[in-house]
Amino acid sequence: METKKRALGRGLEQLFNNENLDLNSFEKTVYETATNEEIIDINLNDLRANPYQPRKVFNDEALNDLAESIKEHGVFQPIIVKKSIKGYEIIAGERRVRASRMAGLEKIPAIIRNLNDEQMMEIALLENLQRENLSAIEEAVAYKSMIEKLSLTQEELSKKVGKSRSHITNILGLLRLPKEVQEMVAHNQISMGHARVLSKLEDDQKIIEMAREIVERKIPVRELEQEAENKEKKVKIERHTKSTNNDFKYVEELLREKLDTKVKIKDKKIEIAFTNVADLNRILEVLNVRE
Repeated sequence: METKKRALGRGLEQLFNNENLDLNSFEKTVYETATNEEIIDINLNDLRANPYQPRKVFNDEALNDLAESIKEHGVFQPIIVKKSIKGYEIIAGERRVRASRMAGLEKIPAIIRNLNDEQMMEIALLENLQRENLSAIEEAVAYKSMIEKLSLTQEELSKKVGKSRSHITNILGLLRLPKEVQEMVAHNQISMGHARVLSKLEDDQKIIEMAREIVERKIPVRELEQEAENKEKKVKIERHTKSTNNDFKYVEELLREKLDTKVKIKDKKIEIAFTNVADLNRILEVLNVRE
């Protein structure tokens, strides 16, 4: 235990034991407890990205601005890294690393701390959520990864990252969108509001078509909601004419809305669809079923 405390630095083990971890508190604790001898210059070529880094797309304009500032003033705030088998993994400060490379630097000041995989994942996500907005898809992938790898419930995750439970559920719902549409969200071609409306639809081809229309016609979210509602009504009417004897259709609709997934009632059985283990856990949470 004493070895772990020395590796993390005074106060960090307490921060990670808190229900909610704040990145500013984490960095402040690292900087305030680091000795001058612990701040060392590391070759940029020896640095590797945090393997749990959720951000896939970086803003080139913002990086250019930071690179110009670094050229003029240098890197004021050391990055935080973890020693790995080959070089170092970045715990916090990837934008500073990228901008330093653009500025032509060879080295960057750093502080070494020995975090485990769970802590690396938390910091990578928090750095992006609290400092620079992730795209909705990057955020969803990060949440899904934390839920699966750390065995968290959505409720536990919401407390850890300081987001509401409904926000977590809504964001994770975007991962049911077709890959083409997810790419549109990731590259800000369509907004989170658009994506949320599309994620409620069932027909993947219709979702793709509507997403392309949004980009082409620049459809506002409110107008999209109306179009989606009309399409759903049409589908419901067509289904109703084909299966007039289905007395449980309204129950399917209620369950579909509550569970945010496909539900079918047939032969006195309820079929609830889920995409993966994380989605199943989400449904169990909504139903208040505990393992």
